[in-house]
Amino acid sequence: MQICLVGGAVRDQLLGIQSQDRDWVVVGATETDMIAQGFRPVGRDFPVFIHPKTGEEYALARTERKSGHGYAGFTFFASPDVSLEEDLARRDLTINAMAQLASGEIVDPFSGQRDLQDKVLRHVSSAFSEDPLRVLRVARFAAQFHHLGFHVASDTMLLMREISESGELGFLSAERVAQEFEKALCSPHPLIFLEILKQCNALDCLFSEFSRLNLERLTPFMQRLKTMSPAPELSFALICQAIAEQEMLESTSFVQDLCLRIKMPNRYRDLARQFVIFYPFINDFVQLPPQQTLTTLKELRLLKEPNTLPELIALYLSRNTNIKREDFEPLQRLLQQIRTLSPQTFMAKGLKGAELGKAIEAAQLDICARYTEYS
Repeated sequence: MQICLVGGAVRDQLLGIQSQDRDWVVVGATETDMIAQGFRPVGRDFPVFIHPKTGEEYALARTERKSGHGYAGFTFFASPDVSLEEDLARRDLTINAMAQLASGEIVDPFSGQRDLQDKVLRHVSSAFSEDPLRVLRVARFAAQFHHLGFHVASDTMLLMREISESGELGFLSAERVAQEFEKALCSPHPLIFLEILKQCNALDCLFSEFSRLNLERLTPFMQRLKTMSPAPELSFALICQAIAEQEMLESTSFVQDLCLRIKMPNRYRDLARQFVIFYPFINDFVQLPPQQTLTTLKELRLLKEPNTLPELIALYLSRNTNIKREDFEPLQRLLQQIRTLSPQTFMAKGLKGAELGKAIEAAQLDICARYTEYS
């Protein structure tokens, strides 16, 4: 039995960056051998085991054969006879197809170290074309390592275009697409993810809403935002607001439709929807009539969830260099004044039901009408 560290952990170690996960491959072992040593089996499609102490994943060395459509259309074969090189050969990129032995020796049958030095994302073999998910993975790695100078090899880009034209991308589940998109949004340069998909003709199929987006214009805004907050939800909100502005969309329904289609989590949907509303609202804030101000504040849920305001401010500041954080202090004071209104005060006057609600709203409107006092 031979246990090797594989994949991203080896790549990141050679790049001198901290790896989030460590994956292991076990050569020359059976499921019985692993269970006998205390490993807990968890794999449904192929043998994967959890280490009894570290909780890390250990997979038996395996090969794969294309047997259907999409990323799930594979038949896996795990056996003690499968070699380490055979296992590495099924991986997507050369920089991910390296292993480290217990001795520290790097096993690199596909010149991954050379490609790390050349800063190139290159496929391991022609089998790359069998898995459409790899189009998204390459785009995500391009976003993740763009700041280090990495680029996609021309022959790999050619294969990605062939996958896009084959129709295989249509067999990817929305959940897997969203998963790769979320990882890209966490990267330093999430717009590179969309740019690479555009270059290989995959953007229309996977994210048609983004196909006309001016990525070059949005780039400096995204970079400013990343210096303020690396949170992926904010990056997604910035992209959605750019779509609304470019397409002159007055409704936020496209955010709802987009997130429903690509299965984005609710926290992404909610913040994106709020920022699409917030951006024009702040631009016209001083001139708005009290009723519209109050209605918008309620629609933004800022009366109930004021903790969202710092995120909306960060998003706005990323788009406007001539605005300072202190320029939002009047809005913050206005919200504080409205939030100090206590229902108990009105209830003590004998108000209840609809009358209570009308009295509270009237007081809120009065505060909005006296906005200049907080400016």
